[in-house]
Amino acid sequence: MKFVEGNIYHIYNRGNNKQNIFFNEGNYLYFLRKMRKYIHPHCDLLAWVLMPNHFHLLIHADERTVQPKNDVPISGNPLSEGMRLMLSSYTKGINKQQGFSGNLIRQNTLSKCVFDKSEDTVNYVSTCFTYIHQNPIRAGFVSNMEDWEYSSYKDYAGLRNGTLCNRNLAEELIDRTVLHTKAETIVGENSLKNIW
Repeated sequence: MKFVEGNIYHIYNRGNNKQNIFFNEGNYLYFLRKMRKYIHPHCDLLAWVLMPNHFHLLIHADERTVQPKNDVPISGNPLSEGMRLMLSSYTKGINKQQGFSGNLIRQNTLSKCVFDKSEDTVNYVSTCFTYIHQNPIRAGFVSNMEDWEYSSYKDYAGLRNGTLCNRNLAEELIDRTVLHTKAETIVGENSLKNIW
């Protein structure tokens, strides 16, 4: 994955063959700890959701994302390396728990730039932010975004005081009406083509 400082990206991946990657509440919490260890130090998270067989992240790339520290040799950029380490260590833990072997999660994590600071383009950050939080509704797991435990929506709604997302930066980058309003209308399919 290539990242440019100042741009905003939608990052997503799913279970190999669309299989589940989370099997119980502890698995979701384990993944969040891995996110904090391997992703959080390399970017600003703006939104996230963990679903039974996939996940979505909305991140803001900065100098930590694209520039490795001088004393840490890595291949690629720090965020890509962090993503690789997060997914491989998570897979090892789940494989041991479930008695699996091999790939749990697809090898190629995908990313799409939803805002490019260097171009005069339409900003799809608000669409992506809303889509991420609506994912559990779209899948039929809940009727309200605040009912899904494994997303950053509860933090933005003031129902939990999570610290993974940089909410101050989100206030600057995302339309306030989207940030603090419960989105009643599901994001339309025409809008979604711009975040994939």
